[in-house]
Amino acid sequence: MRHHDLVMFGEAMIRLSPPNFRRLEQTNLLDINVGGSELNVAVAAQRLGLGVAYVTRLTNNPLGRMIANKAREHGVDTSYIVWTDDDRVGTYFVEFGASPRPNSVVYDRRDSAIARIRPGEVDWDAIFKGVKMFHTSGITPALSSTAAEATKEAVRVARKAGIKVSIDLNYRALLWSQEKAREVMSELVDAADILITTEEDTERVFGIKKDNYEEVAKALAEQFHLGAVAITLRETPSVWRNTWTAIAYANGKIHRGPKFDIEVVDRVGSGDSFTGGFLFGYLHDGPAAAVRYGVAISALKQTNPGDLCWATCEETERLLEGGGLRIVR
Repeated sequence: MRHHDLVMFGEAMIRLSPPNFRRLEQTNLLDINVGGSELNVAVAAQRLGLGVAYVTRLTNNPLGRMIANKAREHGVDTSYIVWTDDDRVGTYFVEFGASPRPNSVVYDRRDSAIARIRPGEVDWDAIFKGVKMFHTSGITPALSSTAAEATKEAVRVARKAGIKVSIDLNYRALLWSQEKAREVMSELVDAADILITTEEDTERVFGIKKDNYEEVAKALAEQFHLGAVAITLRETPSVWRNTWTAIAYANGKIHRGPKFDIEVVDRVGSGDSFTGGFLFGYLHDGPAAAVRYGVAISALKQTNPGDLCWATCEETERLLEGGGLRIVR
C-alpha cells in the first residue's frame, strides 16, 4: 500500500467555460476542465510533496474516468474511488467576467454519483492506516442527506484512529439553507482540529460576527476547541486585479501570511489551493509555515486556467523568498 499523509473526501465535477469572455448564451465553444474542492486541495498538497489519496464516488464512464485520470496525472492516489455504473458525474459552467460584470457559475450537479454515496460504501479503516490528516469540506455534506451521513462517518473513523481532521466550511447557498448548514457543520467542526473559512461564511453558518478577522478566528477556535483556524482574505478592486492574503489563529497567537497583488487568470479553486498549501505547511512546520505556504501556492494557482494548481514547491518557495517578475531561465 502507498503511504499517505493526507486523505481527501468529496465531490469532483467537469467544468465547462466559454473562451474569450463569452457568455454562455453566445458561445459555440466550451473549454473543459476538471475540478472540485477536495480534489483541488489534493492536487495542491501533492504537488508540494505530500502523499495524498482522494476518495469520491464516480460514474464509470468517460467523464468519471477523465476526473480520475486528471487526479493521477498530478500524482494523487485514486485507488479508493468508489465506482458505479449508475448515476452521473456533476458538471458546472463558469462565465468569466470583466469589471463591472463579475464571474458567474451555473451548476448541474443534482443526483450526481457522489450525492448518492451512503455510509458503509468506503472502507475508511483500511484507507486511514498510517495517515496523518483527513480533509473534507462543507460542500460534500450539502449534496444530500446520505452524503452528509457518509461525511460524518468518515470524520468519526478518522477521530477514532487518532487522525487530525481538517474542515473547509465552504458554504454554498445554492445547496442548503444557513439553518441546515449550521446543524450539520456544527457537528463536523466540533470534531475537527483545523477549520478553514472566510469571515462571510462564518457569519452565515455560525452567526459569528466580530470587529475584525482576528477576533472571528479566535471566536471559532474557542467555540469549537480547534487547534487552528485559517481565514483567507481577498480584496477585489477589479475582477482581474486582486490582493490576496490570509491569517491563522493557533495556540493563542495570530499568524499572518504574505500579501500578494495578483493579475488573476482564473480564481476558481484558489481557496482550495490555499488549503492544500496550509495543510502541507502545517504538517511540516506548524501554523506559521502553513499560512505562508497556503497564501503563496494559492496566489500562483490564480495565474493559470482551470481549478487545479500547476505550481511546484520550488516556485512556491521562490515566491515566499521574494522572487521577482523577470523571466526565469
